[in-house]
Amino acid sequence: MVEFENLLLDVADQTCAKVHAWVLLPNHYHFLARTEDCLGVINALGKLHGGTSFRWNGEEGARERQVWCRASETVMKSDRHFWATINYIHHNPVKHGHVKKWQHWPFGSAVAYLKTVGSEEAQHAWNEYPIGNYGEKWDL
Repeated sequence: MVEFENLLLDVADQTCAKVHAWVLLPNHYHFLARTEDCLGVINALGKLHGGTSFRWNGEEGARERQVWCRASETVMKSDRHFWATINYIHHNPVKHGHVKKWQHWPFGSAVAYLKTVGSEEAQHAWNEYPIGNYGEKWDL
């Protein structure tokens, strides 16, 4: 996972103006970034997926196995959508039962986020932009 984390962050650094949040789990990942070239990001991720799946499948003798399903983009509709997405990404390891607290997961931006905004502001964002109704009121 450390190797893929480094490769993913390299792609993000090369193709995105800013990465706001990211998390890598054993079977998927999420990242929220600003870019002027969404197709460029999708193409770079496709190359990353192709190269890693080819190598991993060769190492494991499973050439026909599908490692990656897809990459998709979503335009942030509002500040509410943006902050709920930040919370969703950072909460993903908790949601999937890997850890009990965001900051305990080593493959993501949660620790840096908490250091940057502080625990009080992070708690405010969690309360103000909950993920329980993820998708509701984004257009407000």
